[in-house]
Amino acid sequence: MPLALLALAIGAFGIGTTEFVIMGLLPEVASDFGVSIPTAGLLVTGYALGVVVGAPLMTVLGTKVSRKRMLMLLMALFIAGNLLSALAPAFAVVLIGRVVASLAHGAFFGIGSVVAAELVAPDKKAGAIAMMFTGLTVANVVGVPLGTFVGQTVGWRVTFGIVAALGVVGLVGIARLVPDLPRPEGVRLRHELAAFKNAQVLLAMAMTVLGFGGVFAAITYIAPMMTHAAGFAEGSVTWLLVLFGLGMVVGNLVGGKLADRALMPLLYVSLGALAVVLALFTLTAHNKVLAAVTIALIGALGFATVPPLQKRVLDQAHGAPTLASAVNIGAFNLGNALSAWLGGLVIAAGLGYTSPNWVGAALAAAALLLAFLSAALERRDRRPSAAVAASAHAEEQTLAQV
Repeated sequence: MPLALLALAIGAFGIGTTEFVIMGLLPEVASDFGVSIPTAGLLVTGYALGVVVGAPLMTVLGTKVSRKRMLMLLMALFIAGNLLSALAPAFAVVLIGRVVASLAHGAFFGIGSVVAAELVAPDKKAGAIAMMFTGLTVANVVGVPLGTFVGQTVGWRVTFGIVAALGVVGLVGIARLVPDLPRPEGVRLRHELAAFKNAQVLLAMAMTVLGFGGVFAAITYIAPMMTHAAGFAEGSVTWLLVLFGLGMVVGNLVGGKLADRALMPLLYVSLGALAVVLALFTLTAHNKVLAAVTIALIGALGFATVPPLQKRVLDQAHGAPTLASAVNIGAFNLGNALSAWLGGLVIAAGLGYTSPNWVGAALAAAALLLAFLSAALERRDRRPSAAVAASAHAEEQTLAQV
C-alpha cells in the first residue's frame, strides 16, 4: 500500500469524525442552546448542503494548483470551521462553522479519490479508493464514539476542538506523504463539465443521493431513537455508534474488493438489502439486541455502495474525473441533507422517532430501481456498438473472400 493512501486516510479520518460525531451530540447541543432536536438536526443538514455546494466550487477553484496543494488548503479550511464551531457563542455560529468545515469535504474526497486511483494499477482502483475511505469508516469506530463520549461527559465544544486537532494531523500527513503529482495536461473546466452530459454519470449520482440518504434517514436521529424507542441509556449511544462504524469498515472493504469484479451485482444486493433492513428497523428499534444488530447492518450495507458508486463515476467520466468525483461526494451529502430534513419532518409531524426508517427504506428502494435502469440503458447502448462491430467484421470477411 502506498504511504500516500495512508495520508489520505488520515485526512478522511478527521473529516469523517466531524461529519458523524454531531449525530451523537444532538441532544447536548439542543439543550445548550435551547432548541428542539429537529432544529439541532440542521447541523447535519447544513453540513451536508455545504458539501454539495463546496464540492464543485472548491474543485473548480483548485484547478490552477496541484492536487496535493489543494488537499492541504482544504484541510486548513476544515480546521478553521471546526475551531469556529468549538468557540461559537450561539447556535447560528455553530451552524456557520459546520458549513465552513463542510466546504472542504466534497473536494477532499473527490480529489483524493482521483489521487488514490492514480497511485495503483487500473484493476485495483476501487480497492485504493476504499482504502482512503477506510479513514472515514474507522472514524466511526474510534473518532465518533470517543468524540461522543467526550461531548457527553466534558462538553461538545471540547469534541470540536479535538476534531480541529485531527485536522492538523491530517494536514501534516498530506504534506509529508502525498506525492506532488502533476496536473493532467489538456484537461480544462469545459472538459470536466462535459462528463455531466453522460446519463450514466448522472444516474450513478442519483443512486448515491438516494442510497446513502437511506442510511442517514435512520442514523441522523439515532440518539433520540435509541433512548426513546429501544430504552438505551444516553451513554450507550457511544457503543451503538461503534457498531455502526464497524459495519461501515466491513462494508467499505468488502465493497472495494468486489467492485473491481462485479460492480453492478454488488449494487443490486447492497441497495436491496439496505431497503429491507431499514424497513425492518421500524420494528427492531424497539428491542435492544435487534436494534444493535440492525445498526451494524445499516452501516455495512450503506458503505458497501461507496466504492462501486465512486468507481462508476470515475469510469464513466471518461478522462475528466476530478469534478465528477467531487460532485459525487456532494451527492452523498445531498442524500444526507435530504434524509435528515425528511426525517425531521416526520418526527415533527408526530409519527415517532422510528418513522425516519420508513423514509430511509423508500429512498434505498428508489436507488435500487435506478441501478436496474442504469444497467438496462447500458445494455441497450452496447447493442448498436456490437451490431456495428459485427457488420464491420462481416465486411472484412467478404472483402477477404473477394
